[in-house]
Amino acid sequence: MKYVVVMGGVISGLGKGVTASSIGVVLKACGLRVTSIKIDPYFNADAGTISPHEHGEVFVLDDGGEADLDLGNYERFLDIKLTRDHSITAGKIHHYVYEKERRGDYLGQTVQVIPHITNEIQDWIERVAIVPVDGEVDPADVCIIELGGTIGDIESTQFIEAFSQFSYRVGAGNLCVVHVGLVPVLNVVGEQKTKPTQNSIRKLREYGLTPNIIACRCTKELERSVKEKLSLFCHVPVANIFTLCDVSNIWRVPLLLRDQKAHEAILKVLNLESVAGEPNLEEWTARADLYDTLQETVRIAMVGKYTGVSDTYLSVMKALLHACIACGRKLVVDWVPSTDLEDSTATVAPDAYNTAWSLLRGADGILVPGGFGERGVEGKILAVKYARENDVPFLGICLGMQLTAVEFARHVLKLPDANSTEFDAKTENPCVTIMPECSNEGKGGTMRRGSKRIFFKVAGSKSAKLYGSVSHIDERFRHRYQVNPNMVQLFENSGLQVVGTDKTGERVQIVEIPNHRFFVGVQFHPEFKSRPSKPSALFVGLIAASCGQLDDALQDAACNHEPQQNRRAEKRLAATDLGDGTCRSKRQVKACSNSNDTDEAQDVKTC
Repeated sequence: MKYVVVMGGVISGLGKGVTASSIGVVLKACGLRVTSIKIDPYFNADAGTISPHEHGEVFVLDDGGEADLDLGNYERFLDIKLTRDHSITAGKIHHYVYEKERRGDYLGQTVQVIPHITNEIQDWIERVAIVPVDGEVDPADVCIIELGGTIGDIESTQFIEAFSQFSYRVGAGNLCVVHVGLVPVLNVVGEQKTKPTQNSIRKLREYGLTPNIIACRCTKELERSVKEKLSLFCHVPVANIFTLCDVSNIWRVPLLLRDQKAHEAILKVLNLESVAGEPNLEEWTARADLYDTLQETVRIAMVGKYTGVSDTYLSVMKALLHACIACGRKLVVDWVPSTDLEDSTATVAPDAYNTAWSLLRGADGILVPGGFGERGVEGKILAVKYARENDVPFLGICLGMQLTAVEFARHVLKLPDANSTEFDAKTENPCVTIMPECSNEGKGGTMRRGSKRIFFKVAGSKSAKLYGSVSHIDERFRHRYQVNPNMVQLFENSGLQVVGTDKTGERVQIVEIPNHRFFVGVQFHPEFKSRPSKPSALFVGLIAASCGQLDDALQDAACNHEPQQNRRAEKRLAATDLGDGTCRSKRQVKACSNSNDTDEAQDVKTC
């Protein structure tokens, strides 16, 4: 097993996760199999109880693991399925060591950071790195490990020491250390400054690690003289210093690394030059180029309570982007704080109230994502009501679906006090209740989580058609509450159709309003399984409905045995040379005609 460790200095938020994912993409394009591990130095057992304002969204894995959002980056970029053990935290490591000490596994030793904590870190990495994550049976060739935080953080010290020891454990040629540093430009002088990166690498070397590769975050390409200066002070060859400058879209980052021959430097350090080929990134190039040429926009109103930090809905944003590529539209997201839609805001902050409603009314589609807590709930219900009454395409996820039930009960069933018991335990009309197997006594790890099977009850529903008219699907969940099974018949009698349930047929998983353009609520999180080349079916449905393409999307699914969202994404990324007789659909012709490539638009043939 070969290892690539990505760590960073100076400040957080430099893009270590995207860098690690992009390195994985380039190595995979060279013909190597890749897996990933994320290390977070905090003492939480997992990311499940951390505020979204601090660490962004909680990414849910197939096995129910609640992990840092970077694992979502790894899964999307590399098209792999990770496990909870691929997310390492200081809390997990220390808890594991404490349990071993209580069992007497250390035979009376004094348990210390060195060697017990550092050994456990190394053992965990070696144990998890060999777990196949790409559907194959054998272990991967390379494991990409990202160390969160920054060099110099006191909580990171134990992990850096572990990697220092790990370099000797695995031996020369088996570990490549990539340091992501900041090279800022001061507007006053206009010069690229290397001192921040120099200082962070100096600190890293104090711990016994010298980077093999330096990846420099900056606004524009590094000057040759700057690379030479970094090489001199950091003891890294100029050929191993790379630019991570700002690019037009995230899919260009792997291309940026490839163009600078970063893969050659990494393969040389790992002694893999003889087994790896040249990277084939045609699909990534096509996707990046296509997105940059899209001009016709689709506006989606994102109605939530964490709208101040976009990372809180990162997977939702990525799923929207994937769907927009499939539909040939450029995404515009209007962030609508749900509290600003509420009547109370009209009095205390009328400008915010008017702005929020203006954004909602101007949207082509509305999305209400998941969330917890009572704040902003009434605003979300108002957004659901607006979408339902005005035939605006709508997708409600998790809490968003539960609130569709509340809104429907209040305004269609005429039950004004209808509510979720999460927000009103004494409501006389509880249309959302806590699940029998869950409780509110503890917060961490107490929800229904992970991949579960959903069975379609209505084969002709929009949701079923978008998924390719299959009988069942597997999606990821994270919730304590559910639509009250006792009210299902009332909902269905009045027009809110339950089209997907669990295997018992009792637990509501998907709801629709059939005579609405697109009104879908789902208890699961479809965004977690969306991939650039395999966009989520329901996000494709939302975007397609929002730009007038839903009939085409449903027809595609009905006429083809292959799941339509996969086929549409592949067709969208197809080469412009259609000499082999390949056809594209009308909406693809329209997307091409809106692009800057007139030759491509001319060559397209309609089916």
